[in-house]
Amino acid sequence: MTFAQALNLQGENAMTPDDTKVTVGKTTFYQGENQTHPLFRIEAGIPCQNAREQASELMGYVRDLTIEGLMDDKPQLIWASHYLSALAKALMDDAELGMMH
Repeated sequence: MTFAQALNLQGENAMTPDDTKVTVGKTTFYQGENQTHPLFRIEAGIPCQNAREQASELMGYVRDLTIEGLMDDKPQLIWASHYLSALAKALMDDAELGMMH
């Protein structure tokens, strides 16, 4: 499942067996001045395992972008990795909330 598919599960696709834990859709994230207005929210109903897998994949990209940004002196890659890490953290946090329900 791709990242976009995981974030866009809706309707019948969001239905899971009763024993499958899903994201709760409460975690927001925003990267900007004072972080006062969240721009994004993790969608409710994503199987927690899928959300965790996507977060892991994103963190791999974060690692690669960070190293390349440092080695090639490209601060825009560092910023890109910063935003991706915020998204990965939000996925993990919302999956954790889903696991507790």
